[in-house]
Amino acid sequence: MDRLFHAAQTGDIEELHQLLARNPLILHQVPLICSQNPLHFASAAGHLDFAKKILELKPEFARQVNAEGYSPMHLASGCGHIQIAREMIRIDSNICRLEGKEGTTPLHLAVLGGRVDLIIEMLAYCEGCIEDVTVQKETALHLAVKSFQLESLRVLLDWTRQMDKEEILNRKDEHGNTILHLAIWKKQRKASLIFMKTLEVNAINNSGLTALDLLLIFPSEAGDREIQEILQGAGALKAQELTLHNTTFTTSTNDPSVNNHSEDLIEYFRFHSGRDSPSDVRSALLVITVLVATATYQAGISPPGSVWQDDGQGHLAGTSVLGTHDLNSYIILVSCNAIGFNVSLYAIATLTAKFPLQTELQICLFALYVTFNVAVSATSPKSTKTFTAVFTSVTSTIIPLCCGLLRKF
Repeated sequence: MDRLFHAAQTGDIEELHQLLARNPLILHQVPLICSQNPLHFASAAGHLDFAKKILELKPEFARQVNAEGYSPMHLASGCGHIQIAREMIRIDSNICRLEGKEGTTPLHLAVLGGRVDLIIEMLAYCEGCIEDVTVQKETALHLAVKSFQLESLRVLLDWTRQMDKEEILNRKDEHGNTILHLAIWKKQRKASLIFMKTLEVNAINNSGLTALDLLLIFPSEAGDREIQEILQGAGALKAQELTLHNTTFTTSTNDPSVNNHSEDLIEYFRFHSGRDSPSDVRSALLVITVLVATATYQAGISPPGSVWQDDGQGHLAGTSVLGTHDLNSYIILVSCNAIGFNVSLYAIATLTAKFPLQTELQICLFALYVTFNVAVSATSPKSTKTFTAVFTSVTSTIIPLCCGLLRKF
């Protein structure tokens, strides 16, 4: 078998004829020995004449899937060998829909590789292949957007419009994302503009987000404003606005009394995942955490009761008056204040994780953290300086771990 596979890798037809002359059943024995056949090697290497000869002798080899989950048709598609793929399609047009690894078809691999000519060939011979999805429920259109294959996307879009199959454009993957969700999330401005007018712009994914929500979460890149205007011009809304619109319409016709929000203000102002958009929630959390950081920072550098202005018996200038007279209360104050300050900094860092100028922002937060620790240690009485220095430093390290554990419970 080694000689047969080597002949396939090199495209040596003469060697193939010699092997067949010595053992006419050699091709019949291949499936009994391993999951790969000579057509796999010839398709990957692009040896057209050798592949045609194998297809003539054993056409069923085209559908054999190897241990990696790929058939010869998958390999020809992924490597862009359109002539070899055409020969297999000529024998069996439905081979374009053959499922391989993770449910991928030859069309999916052609899309991922940007093989535009091969995509056109497959769609011409097998219209149904556009319907196939991977195990993640991704269509060929999803894969084109995810892999930044703009030309492949153009071909697929033109074909769906010509064949009146535009319902495929609004199909969702396992996460509920349409191709518009993915294009917005991947910041693919050109892709977004191509199909904006033909999609359901208010589709909601499994996270309760519309395409507009995704755009507004991190509206930082050039062109985002233009996309936002086009989306809103096409009628795009945030999930919160959709929910409120639907709720208002329903309740105004069925139960007018619900407009009296004073009956339950707490419930009205409580967070609702389907109503409140992530962008608004993040903004509110940032305001709260900044306020907490400000208040705790001020309490750290200016402890209650102020500081001593001169040296005296039992105290030094610049140390806390409270710490001198009531040490236990001072330790409790410093501990709780340090926890609040470090948690607020951690929350700010988390909420701004993908903001622009991330390095500069992290430097600012670190400088604020160092200033706070130095100020607290400097104003502490001599008997607690070591404790406050260690506690404020260690707190910043264990806060992320503690927050992670608490979220699990």
